[in-house]
Amino acid sequence: MIDGCFSRYSVLSDAQWESIAPLMPDSSGKPGRPFNDHRLMTEGIIYRYRAGIPWRDLPAYFGSWKTVWKHHRRNAANGTWDKVLAALLTRADTAGLINWEVSIDSTVNRAHQHGTNLPRHTGGPSNYRNLLDEPEDHAIGRSRGGLTTKIHALVDGNMRPLVLLLGPGQGGDSPMFENLMEALKVERPGPGRARTRPDRAMADKAYSSKAIRAYLRGRGIECVIPEKDDQKANRKRKGSAGGRPVRYDRDAYKRRNVVERSFNTLKQWRSLATRYDKLALTYRSAAVLHAVVIWSAALGDTP
Repeated sequence: MIDGCFSRYSVLSDAQWESIAPLMPDSSGKPGRPFNDHRLMTEGIIYRYRAGIPWRDLPAYFGSWKTVWKHHRRNAANGTWDKVLAALLTRADTAGLINWEVSIDSTVNRAHQHGTNLPRHTGGPSNYRNLLDEPEDHAIGRSRGGLTTKIHALVDGNMRPLVLLLGPGQGGDSPMFENLMEALKVERPGPGRARTRPDRAMADKAYSSKAIRAYLRGRGIECVIPEKDDQKANRKRKGSAGGRPVRYDRDAYKRRNVVERSFNTLKQWRSLATRYDKLALTYRSAAVLHAVVIWSAALGDTP
């Protein structure tokens, strides 16, 4: 339990940590000094991203800021938080907590000058898919807002994130759609295939394309994506050769705003709302840690 006098530094309840602790890696037998207090290190990481402060300004309660940083860097490199999130999603699905009506969107975050001073090879948008390899452009690009990065998210119908990917700020949303869908994988607690197919996928007009509609139709997933105005005009201009009008569940589309509300929650952590991280690995790892906090809280509320 976190000391009472330092409770203002704590985010994770005892129940939340009990669901996370067994999933943390055992650092014994590995080179270097082991991290003896995973919980304190995790709270330190959360505090830094929540408060939006430099690592060097971490309160002395967490110990050496370098140790907390190294813990975060190691967990980012070995995919610890992705594994923890995957295990929590398995438990959540077993408990019936996942609403399989998913929504997809992205949010643009400004990259601070402290996070943009590494060389970047920008041959085109990275569309960050290989989660344990640093992309050459570090998922930072130049858009009308300056140097920015995008967090692409797939969330369930209860506003909880299931998949989080990165891309540069100038990258399009539509090319990331299939990447997000293919990354959706919730394992079963026992034998059987992982669940990878939601009941319904919802997105705004930025994702309106024949390729996306064909992809969802081929997988038997209901598509709730409105048609762009220029696509409507083009179809009408072609007459009968233009095909049928796009139909979608308008009542269901009203619930698509869960992904926007999820971004509002994510950006309450100031170092996620503004990117200070040089590496896409560490920045995305913090976003996944935010999802871990959300799902562990949901499981903690379950009897």
